[in-house]
Amino acid sequence: MVGKYGIAVRNIRRAPADAVAELSRYGVATIHEAMGRSGLLAPYLRPIYRGARVCGTAVTVLEHPGDNWMLHVAAELLQAGDVVVMGLSAPDDHGMFGELLGTSFRARGGVGLVIDAGVRDTAELTEMRFPVWSKAVHAQGTIKARVGSVNVPITCAGGLVNPGDVIVADDDGVVVVPAAQAVQVARASQEREDKEAATRARLKKGELGLDIYDMRSKLAAAGLEYHEKPEDAQ
Repeated sequence: MVGKYGIAVRNIRRAPADAVAELSRYGVATIHEAMGRSGLLAPYLRPIYRGARVCGTAVTVLEHPGDNWMLHVAAELLQAGDVVVMGLSAPDDHGMFGELLGTSFRARGGVGLVIDAGVRDTAELTEMRFPVWSKAVHAQGTIKARVGSVNVPITCAGGLVNPGDVIVADDDGVVVVPAAQAVQVARASQEREDKEAATRARLKKGELGLDIYDMRSKLAAAGLEYHEKPEDAQ
């Protein structure tokens, strides 16, 4: 847990809109690699339906186990294109989010949720195509009794998330791009896409990764030997 309790910040500095739009063109794996293999949240966060995809700016929520009060506060503070990211003061898997909150978030401009806890009403959320990445699917209900915070730095699924950071999520997981690095990471992601396109073209022609990536000499140095017949390897 990073943030303080009892705080709801109305106005946050979000990543530049053009950088967010650019990052929306790329997958989580590409962005993660372009960031020097950083930014991923824990792999236990999974989308509630296949093909879910989102890119937007983070509105952060800090909750207590079994209590979803602050998600309702977050709904008030959403702007178009925001992704709610929820962390907790202690581990929990209650179903803190469902179809009604999803309806509220969408009406306020929210485009998705990343939650280090449980979610329910998954059939309804899937039907309305509201993308959610969660730790668990669990019907257990919640209370509204303890004050947390909204738009403070949080830890979610092992990663630091600040209000206004860029959140990109797809079938491969969730990656966090710090707002201050969004423009740079968008540029690096395009460069990686261009490089991969060139490599893909060579692979389609039948070239091997062994040669494209100059692996043969390294494999030999590591001790790999080729033999023509099984008996030669005795």
